[in-house]
Amino acid sequence: MRLRALLDTDALGLKLLGGEEELDRTVRGVMTTDLRDPSRYLSGGELVLTGLAWRRGPADSEPFVRILVQAGVAALAAGEAELGDVPDDLVLACARHRLPLFAVNESVAFATITEHVVRQVSGERAGDLAAVVDRHRRMMTSGPAGGGPDVVLDLLGSDLDLRAWLLSPAGRLIAGPKVAGPALPAGVCAKLAAEHLAAGRTGRRGPHRVALGGTTYSLFPIRSSGRSPQAVRDVRETVLSEWLLAVEADAGDWPEERLDLLHGVTQLIAVERDRRDAARTVRRRLAQEVLELVQTGAPPAEIAARLRVAAPVLLPGLGAAPHWQVVVARVEWDDAPGGPGVPGVPGGPAGAPAEGPGGRRTGGTVDGGPVAQSLLEEILVDPLSTGPEPSDRIAVAHTGGEAIALVPLPAVSSEHDGSESGILADALLEAVRDPLSAGLDDDGRLTLGVSAAVHSAEGLRGALEEARHARRVAAARPGRVCAAGHQELASHVLLLPFVPDDVRRAFTARLLDPLKDYDRRHRAELIPTLEAFLDCDGSWTRCATRLHLHVNTLRYRVGRIEQLTGRDLSRLEDKLDFFLALRMS
Repeated sequence: MRLRALLDTDALGLKLLGGEEELDRTVRGVMTTDLRDPSRYLSGGELVLTGLAWRRGPADSEPFVRILVQAGVAALAAGEAELGDVPDDLVLACARHRLPLFAVNESVAFATITEHVVRQVSGERAGDLAAVVDRHRRMMTSGPAGGGPDVVLDLLGSDLDLRAWLLSPAGRLIAGPKVAGPALPAGVCAKLAAEHLAAGRTGRRGPHRVALGGTTYSLFPIRSSGRSPQAVRDVRETVLSEWLLAVEADAGDWPEERLDLLHGVTQLIAVERDRRDAARTVRRRLAQEVLELVQTGAPPAEIAARLRVAAPVLLPGLGAAPHWQVVVARVEWDDAPGGPGVPGVPGGPAGAPAEGPGGRRTGGTVDGGPVAQSLLEEILVDPLSTGPEPSDRIAVAHTGGEAIALVPLPAVSSEHDGSESGILADALLEAVRDPLSAGLDDDGRLTLGVSAAVHSAEGLRGALEEARHARRVAAARPGRVCAAGHQELASHVLLLPFVPDDVRRAFTARLLDPLKDYDRRHRAELIPTLEAFLDCDGSWTRCATRLHLHVNTLRYRVGRIEQLTGRDLSRLEDKLDFFLALRMS
């Protein structure tokens, strides 16, 4: 805005005392100060408001005005409440340095002027940014990408002073501002994604406002630019695959124009999202072709030929065929035929109608295959990979309600080494469990199975079966998001999920309930002692050191455990029973 516009607003109570020829200067902000030297807080273009508390005598005006001019401020406005009229020495100093000077009537609060200037400057910036966004949208829709989401987020930062981040539904940071400031922590990303997914399941219209650690964020969904909301029969078809724009601001009191601008920004990012999805088509087709060859029992030579074609697409410039790993995912809903039946998690009855927009129920079921495919493409992104988009390394197909990812790995020295490299089920689960559980709400499940790495086409069929079996192990566990890896297929962990619930309860109750009751009455910590004793392989010294106990105290506790249960912890069979009871409890 121009300085001249301030005089046209009677409510501001401004009177021009000097600098009429400078009234076409642009005001970029406003600052209130009574410091003798406020230069460290000035960046240029501000209207400076002062109550003159810095002035102790006529000699103070000249250095104060000189500091403002050197900082490049647009004008000075002095309040009359402290000294009555603005001192002549200040008027003369401003005239010498050609700095426009206003007097502020004592009946007008500085906050009124500040609010007016901020509103006007913000509105003009929004208008300028809207034009830039519109121009950028035309570039992106008519030709090659105009720089991607990073460019749009930089525009928000430079033109509207808004910090914003683009996140995946699993909480992965896709893009963020390059301006100075602390990065958005991974934990905050996950919480914002969880809040967004939970709000999306209710059908509430965005933006959704969330307060985390004293900071308010407004969450805007990024919906496909090629599909209208009316085309989606069920909110569950999209809620687990939508990106979100997290803006560090409270949009609750924004004017309609600014909200419209942010919705325009989300549409612009949606164009880029659609472009990336289109680029995944080739990788999806490669995965589908390899999967069909593997499942139909094609000769290894034919599968190897397809892998040689896939390797340069997924890992350009690698120069050698990588090892491969298979990840299987399934998304199921309670109303689907043979729905999840989550162990230990209450859910809606099978056969219940599906939810539609706004949380309402509709008459159909949701095909979990495409949803699982989109999820795998997001959660398997390698943050260490290079190139325009890390997900270029992932090929995901879907068939029969499940998604199957073919993940290339750098070549390793041996098959044994390869089995310990690549994706680990525990790490995968830790990264996505909290946000995705919010999107699955109380009627959906995501189960994941991860194979070991294989170094040849002959091993792919076994890797696929291994990943599918691991997923079935994960499905037998309680929780909305579960994962299992190939390591668990050679362990007692494989057997425990399939023990009937009533047998598990009876077994654990017979061994552990006496100890739990004793701990409640005496605070004796027998259960933690038992866990530590077994974890230390029955070593008295190591266990006592871990628990910070004297060995005699440890022997007393173990003796009490044996007395209460009738078992002998020196016998392997009894140790094994206790171990299994603790794992099942």
